[in-house]
Amino acid sequence: MESATTVDRAVTSRGELVLRESDGHYEVISNGVFLMDTRAGQSERLLVRAALDTAPDGARLLIGGLGVGFSLAEAAASARPAHITVAEIEPTLVAWHRGPLARFSAGAMDDPRVRVVTADLTAWLRTSAETFDAICLDIDNGPDWTVFDGNAALYTDDGLELLRRHLTPAGVLAVWSAGESPAFARRLDAAVGPVRTLRVPVPRGEPDIVYLAWPRGTEPR
Repeated sequence: MESATTVDRAVTSRGELVLRESDGHYEVISNGVFLMDTRAGQSERLLVRAALDTAPDGARLLIGGLGVGFSLAEAAASARPAHITVAEIEPTLVAWHRGPLARFSAGAMDDPRVRVVTADLTAWLRTSAETFDAICLDIDNGPDWTVFDGNAALYTDDGLELLRRHLTPAGVLAVWSAGESPAFARRLDAAVGPVRTLRVPVPRGEPDIVYLAWPRGTEPR
């Protein structure tokens, strides 16, 4: 395997963000900590696909976290959503999707259905009255280990209640996690409704997890 080459480096309000390339793949490093790369993406695609499977045609979809673009690419490949909103806090990451990362988001930044909100998801939701038929949350590493302390609030009772308020009455909340979290699943059930757990095997370690939750009484049979 070739050594990684630094493609770009930026200092943001949250610290240093570095994009590195190795063997045609890219990885994002935040303050010296590995954050994500382009080598897999099955669970990120499943996050969106499973949510859209139960959403109506013409759905309004919110993706929390742009990442390396797998979730956005999956959403844009579907004819089901009429509106796709992506909330991403890092302007630098958004810019990379108009450059070296564009092929991983499949050029979806130019899809007329796509709107990118460059803001902290929690802060934006607190000021927005919009509701969505599906919300796909892929922020940091999920509920149990976050690189940025501020992201942990999204996975608390208050954070889940905030997300629930932005769901339509029969909407679905999908949450990506780097590992299984029974405690989070219980919080999700209490805050939103019945939970379905999907597991995606990875080459090493625990499977990636996608949690799906629907308001009580609206879950699919």
